[in-house]
Amino acid sequence: MHTDYQTLFRELWENYRAVTPSAERIHRLLAEREPKPVINDHIALRTFNLDPVGLDTLAQHFLNLGYEACGEYHFEAKKLYARHFEHPDKHAPKVFISELLVEQCSPRLQEIVRELVSQVDPDSTTAEYFLYSGRHWQVSHDTYRELLEESEYAAWMAAWGYRANHFTVSINDLDSIHSAAEMNQLLKDNGFTVNSNGGEVKGSPEDLLEQSSTMADRVAVRFSDREATIPSCFYEFALRYPKPDGELYSGFVAASADKIFESTHAGS
Repeated sequence: MHTDYQTLFRELWENYRAVTPSAERIHRLLAEREPKPVINDHIALRTFNLDPVGLDTLAQHFLNLGYEACGEYHFEAKKLYARHFEHPDKHAPKVFISELLVEQCSPRLQEIVRELVSQVDPDSTTAEYFLYSGRHWQVSHDTYRELLEESEYAAWMAAWGYRANHFTVSINDLDSIHSAAEMNQLLKDNGFTVNSNGGEVKGSPEDLLEQSSTMADRVAVRFSDREATIPSCFYEFALRYPKPDGELYSGFVAASADKIFESTHAGS
């Protein structure tokens, strides 16, 4: 078991940047401009609401490191449920975990996903590396395409398995950039594609949170029948505003998160 959250996040970052080359380049771009290290606001993880891989299984890894459950979120159209977790150490990144409510999907999708999850060794879910262990099942490209027609989220999970879906730069901790719009401009000036679903900046000062993100990189994946280039992970940027008590808002805004999920859509 990881003894501290720093070690876990280092492993998650190494695994994530291997399939998200743009995040590595953006991180370097910011590091060259910034006098202080770039701070990670939060990561997000995805899963299915089936034993032994449900949200609670993933959360336990963080609870073991002192994290506590905070807000919960419902995404009816995408058939997702999510929770976020915070650590008493305010420097620790927040964690956003979502799960697909499989029973709300079509019988065919349920059948495919149950078959994938049946290939997971329950003992592996408590191993310290589980959160960055990738795929635990064989899946064909045809099955991936079939899932994609109903649920981009299910298809992404089928292809990528367990890893950070995104890391998030804390704009509050940058010296050279002060807004999500400024961040987006820097990204575009340097040739990166910004997710414009629901507008390039999601949220507002009234929501106490503004977010933006790149569109996911496209990376080659080996399926059981062939290799194909598909969307992998993306990089997010968050600016938090103070609540009336002066503390920065630490939660998430469901309407904004809904559009952030679309950063892994192909060709949007």
